[in-house]
Amino acid sequence: MVDIISKRDSPRREDVPLKQLIQQNRAIITRLADQISGGSYSASKRQRSEPQAEGLIIHVGSSQQTAAEVAPTIRVSRNGRVIAVDFNSGRQLHHIGDMRLRDGAETFVLATKENGFFSPVDQVIAEALAEIDGTRLDAAYTEERLAADIGAKLGIDEP
Repeated sequence: MVDIISKRDSPRREDVPLKQLIQQNRAIITRLADQISGGSYSASKRQRSEPQAEGLIIHVGSSQQTAAEVAPTIRVSRNGRVIAVDFNSGRQLHHIGDMRLRDGAETFVLATKENGFFSPVDQVIAEALAEIDGTRLDAAYTEERLAADIGAKLGIDEP
């Protein structure tokens, strides 16, 4: 035996008497649903009034509050990026350069077009840090000291 199911515009013949039964007993069904749910069935069906604003309401959609004062600091990240960050929020302010392995030693490379960076630092920063470009790190000259020297040349006090 094969049943052929096709979509129609009207309800199926078997559904018509069932829908009429539900419509005729709607009041009883609602009363039972309220009794079982403690009245929340009818409460969920009622129209809710939208809250009305009074006066001038300004809402600025922001994910974080911005710090009142920016406190820049220099940081060398784990992936070798030398960046200026806001100490209060942790947000990156500038990408200054990278630590790259050259001739077996870690070397600071300033973010300039000459060094192959697509987004170079400002000319003022490049001039201030030109002496440090190409500096090699060793046991005596660490990442912390490099960050302190960059901060000193840019006039950034460590917090």
